[in-house]
Amino acid sequence: MKKTDSTDKFWKNKRVLVTGGAGFVGSWMCAQLAAEGAHVVALDIKPALPTLGEPHDQMLEKSVFVKGDVRDVALLHTLFVKHKFDIVFHLAAKALVGDVLLDPALALDTNIMGTVRVLEESRKHQGVHVVVASSDKAYGVHKELPYKEHLPLLGENHPYDCSKSCTDQIARMYANVYKVSVAVVRCGNIYGGGDFNFSRLIPGTIRELENDRPIEIRSNGLYRRDYIYIEDVVSAYLKLAEQLARGKCVGEVFNFGNNTPLQVLEVVGIIARLVDKTHLKPVILNNAQNEILHQYLDSSKAMRVLGWEPEHDIDEGLVKTIVWYRWHLGEHGSS
Repeated sequence: MKKTDSTDKFWKNKRVLVTGGAGFVGSWMCAQLAAEGAHVVALDIKPALPTLGEPHDQMLEKSVFVKGDVRDVALLHTLFVKHKFDIVFHLAAKALVGDVLLDPALALDTNIMGTVRVLEESRKHQGVHVVVASSDKAYGVHKELPYKEHLPLLGENHPYDCSKSCTDQIARMYANVYKVSVAVVRCGNIYGGGDFNFSRLIPGTIRELENDRPIEIRSNGLYRRDYIYIEDVVSAYLKLAEQLARGKCVGEVFNFGNNTPLQVLEVVGIIARLVDKTHLKPVILNNAQNEILHQYLDSSKAMRVLGWEPEHDIDEGLVKTIVWYRWHLGEHGSS
């Protein structure tokens, strides 16, 4: 973790709320913001912030953790009044594909109404700037690749995709109608240490190969996706928030990806090479349901407008990720 190029002075003493602050992206966000000198409040339904190892844990200890539901209107109001936030990163969401399919009502309520609650409270407090996490899944299926920000949102084939299409449009509606200072982020597949959802491709592959087990792939292995390292994602969010605070980019949407789409089998092959387990061949199950075949992003707008670009290619990001999981699996067991 390092200070970003232009943000160290900007973030000092800024009062920041991170919803979903105990999640994968949220915990990295909280640690980075604390390192930049911000006063951070992390709101999450989980019982506590995760353990990420040093120096992240030292930074996370500087955050104020609040256990609660992002849909809780009274709680949000109390936090906004008490802390007088300058900036809000709204990351809280139900995101695991399996869980969302089993309970779509909960996912839709959390993802959509959680966003409404955060934006409605922000509307009542002058000077609050909000960055809302959407997803590349909000686009749904398009023949035109890579996805550009102007494409319509067609996420009607999966409850998670649908929730993100709605979240995305709700955020922009609050900018257009109520003049809330809000912008929207659509990221590709985010990876890195601290993602404890081992059903996902990269953490699952690392764990299986480290245990000398071949990885089982739900799809046919040919799905093509955008993979972006967590540190690059955090820097993207921070750069966008800075622009909002300067009165720029309000109501705008930005794609953040690595601009190098890879097939699932390619990612597995890179990990196998990096951990020296190329003899463990993946098992292709080919039973994935409701997943989009090819999906990747054009990030040229973010590069042009924000001056952002990813600092890690897939090998560099995976090397850091593998180091983290080896530490984590050694500390907490590798099953």
